Amino acid sequence: MPKPKAKAKTTGSKSAKATKGRKGRSSAPAPAPAEPVLSKKEQSIIKRRAALERKQLINFTIFAALGSCTVGIGLGALQGDPKIGIGAALALLVLSLSFKYPRQALWAFLIYMPFSGTVVYALGGNALLQLAKDAFYIPALISIVQTCRRDRLPILIPKQIIAPLSILFALSLMTLMFVNGSQAMEAASGTVFTDEGKPEKPVLLGILGLKVLMGYVPLITCTFYLLRTKKEFLFLMRSIAILVIICCALCLMQYIFLKTGRCQGTVGTGSELFKASLEARCLVGGSLLYTPEQNQIRLPGTFVAPWQWGWFLISSAFFTFGTAFSDPKFGWRTVGLVSMASVSVAAVISGQRIALVLVPIIFGLLAVLTGQVTNLKRFIPIGVGLGGILGVAAAQNPLIVQERIDSFVSRWNASPPYNFIYWQFIDVYRMQEGILGNGLGRATNSARTFGKTILLETYYPKMLHEIGPLGVFAFLALVTTLLVVTFKAYRSVKDKNFRSYGGCLWVFLLFISYNTYYYPLDVDPVAVYYWLMAGAILKLPELDRQEALNAIAPETDLPPPKRRSRRVKAI
Repeated sequence: MPKPKAKAKTTGSKSAKATKGRKGRSSAPAPAPAEPVLSKKEQSIIKRRAALERKQLINFTIFAALGSCTVGIGLGALQGDPKIGIGAALALLVLSLSFKYPRQALWAFLIYMPFSGTVVYALGGNALLQLAKDAFYIPALISIVQTCRRDRLPILIPKQIIAPLSILFALSLMTLMFVNGSQAMEAASGTVFTDEGKPEKPVLLGILGLKVLMGYVPLITCTFYLLRTKKEFLFLMRSIAILVIICCALCLMQYIFLKTGRCQGTVGTGSELFKASLEARCLVGGSLLYTPEQNQIRLPGTFVAPWQWGWFLISSAFFTFGTAFSDPKFGWRTVGLVSMASVSVAAVISGQRIALVLVPIIFGLLAVLTGQVTNLKRFIPIGVGLGGILGVAAAQNPLIVQERIDSFVSRWNASPPYNFIYWQFIDVYRMQEGILGNGLGRATNSARTFGKTILLETYYPKMLHEIGPLGVFAFLALVTTLLVVTFKAYRSVKDKNFRSYGGCLWVFLLFISYNTYYYPLDVDPVAVYYWLMAGAILKLPELDRQEALNAIAPETDLPPPKRRSRRVKAI
């Protein structure tokens, strides 16, 4: 017996010495946590589950396609137009697949959105095509809400916004009922017509106005359940960076086509030379203005109108900065740098004055507010790289840069933004008819089919005109509450990279929440990105805790502590 005892003591001593030696080597890298090894039985279960899911997808797609084609053929035959039948068949197929597979539908929605303007006008510009992207979003939302109710999960996230959101919704319904309703009674007499000479439909006008005002708020919930891991959050941000590069490359091609004469540009006389039109459409996007001899260039990129493209570039400045500085992988930080350069170049060549000014300001503010300016290891290479790219581009095209600067200065001198916003408020105040506003949709350009609308190019005056001062205060309470909650959420994240990501997204929310110049919250892409990024920020603390639990388990060889799962398996 003494021999085994002595042997055990020796073994323990060697182990202790080895451990002590490892601890003493501070320069040696820590061993990577062991990957969990699945048994053959577990691997076969995973394979069978994947095969079953593929089989279900194929069967459902075939069934949905057959049903959609049957309805489409019948509808096309009744209407005598095959295009109607084809459109109906595609719409039914997308709706059914989006309801069945909501997560995939939301990803498709986010990828399709930047190209929706190009698709709309490539297929003829039908008004119904403007709502095509919602064929992905609405069925997915319904499916997610049903799953949340079934699993008793919260539908409105975060709970702090329930009160201001309910007040805003109640005030909007009151405006729809009393203001739009009374206008509908007047329109029933047949004496009120739209700008196109058709009888007004104030109730439909109000419903569409309500959809524009609050239709994408549920994206907070959708994004919260869409992002299940940090990898999916990174996939979201990296996808946006790639989409930005693609869209900016298409805008560059659009500019080259116009400059080389492959596209004719704007044709006309007088005021026609200063207005964007669909007749000048080139390669991608919608209405376009290109009369360089008059120093007028307004490119729409891949969107419907030039100003939407400008706000796409402005919002992309926040996201691409986040990828360039906060992504944990060097390769993707390089992609972020390229996307930042793409946004800067596109802001110059497309003639977007507001983007030309705001994009560099946003980059500078984010560098300071997120602390990246002190992170010299990342800031200097990216700053030098971005400066080099833009410096070479500016040196090769000095006339273009000078023209854009002169255009901005002349526009500022003719109509300073602060003066423009002030007079919009004054005009709306003079037109105010009641505490509930003049009716939902009355200043919404996309709703003009159903009634007379006025053009207000500032957001809060537009909202004041439609839903009155009480509605404006309720909306301000909603966005302020959301800002407070998201700030606390991203500041609680321990991972430095993801906290930096959260900082970039939060500054984007802050900028859009109180911005009143133009109305980006009413249309794509900001109307989608705003609520989407709010949901992403709110999910970051949970993803951070989940990552911490996964990191602890392999080191201790113990399973993570049991927690009541609140994840939605079907989403």
